[in-house]
Amino acid sequence: MRTILVVDDDPWVRMLARDVLAGEGYRVLEGSDGQDAIRVAAEHPGPIHLLLSDVMMPGMNGCDLAAGLTALLPGMKVLFMSAYDRDFLVSHGLNPIGPVITKPFTTEYLSRRVRMVLDRQPEASPTR
Repeated sequence: MRTILVVDDDPWVRMLARDVLAGEGYRVLEGSDGQDAIRVAAEHPGPIHLLLSDVMMPGMNGCDLAAGLTALLPGMKVLFMSAYDRDFLVSHGLNPIGPVITKPFTTEYLSRRVRMVLDRQPEASPTR
């Protein structure tokens, strides 16, 4: 069973994502912000396969959260959620290291994008 850490400061978004992803057979962990997500990840005894995080949150933004967690959990993949598109985020100094889905989204779209990110093969390292 794959584990997904859902992080959003909006409890309704977390609940929706949790219900959709649990219904797809994933184990879902939740964090209400960056600091909470770090605590949840540290307390979880197994691997976390995907971080699904809002980009703009109070305190630690999703980009900084992802950078920190992927350093600790190098196999973890990242999918961002945002009410803003990538161009807006980049123009405001945020550079998501993974794909971004724009809120609002349908439950079908969320499921499809999560599967796509989880099923994507890691990029091969260049040979020397």
